Amino acid sequence: MRAKAVLFDFDNTFYPYAPCNRAGKNAAREAARELGYDFDREGFEAFYQTGRRAIKREVPGTAASHDRYLYFKGALERHTGRPKPTEALALGEAYWTAYIDAMELVPGVEATLESLRDRGIDVGIVTNFTARTQLEKLEAVGLGDDLDLLVTSEETGREKPGSVMFTLALSRLDRRPSEAVMVGDNVEADIVGANAVGLETVLFSADGDDPDGPLEGDREPDHRIDSVAALPEVVL
Repeated sequence: MRAKAVLFDFDNTFYPYAPCNRAGKNAAREAARELGYDFDREGFEAFYQTGRRAIKREVPGTAASHDRYLYFKGALERHTGRPKPTEALALGEAYWTAYIDAMELVPGVEATLESLRDRGIDVGIVTNFTARTQLEKLEAVGLGDDLDLLVTSEETGREKPGSVMFTLALSRLDRRPSEAVMVGDNVEADIVGANAVGLETVLFSADGDDPDGPLEGDREPDHRIDSVAALPEVVL
């Protein structure tokens, strides 16, 4: 196809998520130990997951469900029986500082974005997360000035695969679904969601993972690529 707009997921599409998350949790554990909490690695993971599960259960399908400050706030309250706002802030700051420091774009991202924009193709990010954190990440990897659009689930009140994430992006770019492509790593959020709206879809994962077994129906992407550099061949 000859696309007029390409929408990207961000996390685990432009960069691998797992090493950043691991670095963030390691830093938060060290911050907790400095605050007097005697967590080993397994103990901290259990502590972290307690807060994470609670937030996922309480505010599912929202940008807040990814908020590490809320994870640590809830985990500390459950661990100590008391509000610990200063400590929650310290753990959250340690997590995100280390996470962002560990971010590395997958090869080909910058050149691919430049190639698309040089050809007059709109480039946007459609992401399930809070706006401030995504803005900070984009600034850290030097992509802040390379986009025509950023839509976060915090703005829409619903996450992918909800249709509003895609229709709002198309509306802001003044493009029809038939003129746009969605690129992402998550079959349920990125592929199913975009397919439902009528976008052409491309499955790519920065960590190299590919879903096991065949995908059918609305879960089947139109294209699969194993590098970002291969994208122009699909959309041009």
